[in-house]
Amino acid sequence: MKVMRHLPLVLLLLCFAVTFPPVIAQAADHGKARLMELDAYWAKVSRSVREGDFEGYKSTCHADGVLVSGAKKSSVPLSEALARWQQEFTDTREGKIKASVEFRFSQRFGDQSTAHETGMFLYSTVDSEGRRKQEYIHFQALLVKRKGKWKIMMEYQKSKATRAEWDALAAK
Repeated sequence: MKVMRHLPLVLLLLCFAVTFPPVIAQAADHGKARLMELDAYWAKVSRSVREGDFEGYKSTCHADGVLVSGAKKSSVPLSEALARWQQEFTDTREGKIKASVEFRFSQRFGDQSTAHETGMFLYSTVDSEGRRKQEYIHFQALLVKRKGKWKIMMEYQKSKATRAEWDALAAK
């Protein structure tokens, strides 16, 4: 008689055990797939910078994107920032400088069509005389996925960072 009284609870728990693992696994698979897509997005950004591919870089940006600078306490359309950065892409493509950008993340939130990424990037250049410049920057990025492609809506370059902070982020 005691078993019968708990039978509905046992059946409910059994249903949960059978139902939720696939749902949880499916959500985890979608999360992994989204992160793989975003990793590919950041790899395209890095490749575009390294090759001086301005059009490739521009294609990763939403037409209505915004660049926020914590250091300058400013906010401008990303299109204005792109116009300022275009010469460095040209110089890189022509071999006048070598440029690269790497990304590391501390938080990555989102769903199938939005992403908020927090971390740091390291932007490096080497000029024609071999002078190296490295900038470590704390940043946040807000991205949207439209027509199957990720685009950055907002890049918030929060503040300068240090090599020690960069190294610590790699250890996570």
